[in-house]
Amino acid sequence: MAEVVLIKLASIAAICIIVCVAAAIAGLGDAQVASRAVEGIARQPEAKASIFSTMLIGIGLVEATPIIALVVALILLYANPFL
Repeated sequence: MAEVVLIKLASIAAICIIVCVAAAIAGLGDAQVASRAVEGIARQPEAKASIFSTMLIGIGLVEATPIIALVVALILLYANPFL
């Protein structure tokens, strides 16, 4: 019984680490994408619409990573092979 509780706690801790790291990396990626877009708009203001739409697509792709990590972590939590 104590082993099951310990495994559940370890699984929850692992999920917290996975999701936190994925969110932190996605935040850094979003910052990079946004800063490069602002830099591009500053250099070529006439291409603002194109750069902005490309930035939104890039941020969407970067944000997909923590969402996928969360889904995988939840699948591992609820389909834990060690229980």
